[in-house]
Amino acid sequence: MSVTAPGRPRAAGGDRPRKRDPDRRLLVRARRRITVQVAGAISVMLALGGVLVYCVMLHGQSASAGRELAAAARSSPVAHPPPCVWLYEVRADGTVLSSPGAPAVLPVRAALGAGPALTRVTAGGRDYLIHTRARGGTIVQAAMDLRYQAAERERLLRTLLGDEVAGLLAALLVGQVVSRRAIAPLGEALARQRRFAADVSHELRSPLTRLHTRAQLLSRRMRGGTDPILLSDEVDQLVDGTRQLGEVVEDLLRAARFKQLRGPFGPVDLAVLAAELAAAENARATVQRVAVEVRCDGPGEPVVRGVESALRRVLSALLDNALSHTGPGGHVWLTLSSGPDSVLLTVRDDGAGLDPRDAERLFTRFEGARFGLGLALVREVVDGHDGTITADGRPGGGATFTVRLPAYRAGADGETPESAWRGYHPPLPG
Repeated sequence: MSVTAPGRPRAAGGDRPRKRDPDRRLLVRARRRITVQVAGAISVMLALGGVLVYCVMLHGQSASAGRELAAAARSSPVAHPPPCVWLYEVRADGTVLSSPGAPAVLPVRAALGAGPALTRVTAGGRDYLIHTRARGGTIVQAAMDLRYQAAERERLLRTLLGDEVAGLLAALLVGQVVSRRAIAPLGEALARQRRFAADVSHELRSPLTRLHTRAQLLSRRMRGGTDPILLSDEVDQLVDGTRQLGEVVEDLLRAARFKQLRGPFGPVDLAVLAAELAAAENARATVQRVAVEVRCDGPGEPVVRGVESALRRVLSALLDNALSHTGPGGHVWLTLSSGPDSVLLTVRDDGAGLDPRDAERLFTRFEGARFGLGLALVREVVDGHDGTITADGRPGGGATFTVRLPAYRAGADGETPESAWRGYHPPLPG
């Protein structure tokens, strides 16, 4: 199923470069901001955890070293101290006994006269933790080299730094996932808002154009001295145009309130709609010097079941598309034929034509450089009426759009005029 939007391509040509979407830039910035915030929060938590671990280790080392030194100074023999601890015994005559392998720069004699005390000193370029106390008639000093504890802390810092880097990378990944999920509803809302604005602008363009053209012609004729009685048909056309415009606005407002366009299913005479729209576009066709002809083939009446205001917009978009691409002296034919189960509507022109290879792409909104929106909406309306639409043509040989809709049969399948159509509905900004 394929169709063009108004502005269908009539000649081969490259696509225009796409403009940068400000909404997309907004979403990208928001996603980056959320990613940075999530990654920053996780990184700060990891850093605080690392600081806490480091402080706990530092306190544990200090407390453990103090307990080991105190126990060694209190009861361990000088010749057999605990691992990583050296003992010095200073006797009353001034002689000093020390553990095997003990550093010669110790004991610290300035601390020998003090009571039980734990002191950190630097001797010989190294840091030591010493505990001095009296034991019997001697002074005992237990010492521990702090470089081993420093090496353990360095290993812990390297491990924590590696964990922080790995955690930051993981946090960035988590932030990406969280930001995409958080921004997805906003992106969907912005897309729906853009689509809604595009749909509204297109739905209002055709009736406003017809009203403007007819009003201009009416104004010229009145200034030219034409008898007002002879202009009554033109005034009636303006009234009908404003009524149809009101129907479009009412549909859009209804969609905005209920998020879905609904309307009563009932019999719709496509021949009447085609005649009305041909008359409504008569002023524009006259200005463009294009002949518009409505034909009815077949013995039956071209009556379908559907929503009149929506189907009127289908015919309006097809006719507008044909007029937009038919030059002066051209023709547009609206042909209706009815069968036992379906009604066929054909809109054909002898204008610039289209490339048949583009037929499958013509339903896509804004596909390519000169693809428009209107007949993408036509497809949605036709789909909502369980119909089909196709496009055919060739460059320079005109284009033909064919719509097939189910024929109306009173009482068939329990169908009643009150049945609601839930087909095309303009997406909403919220």
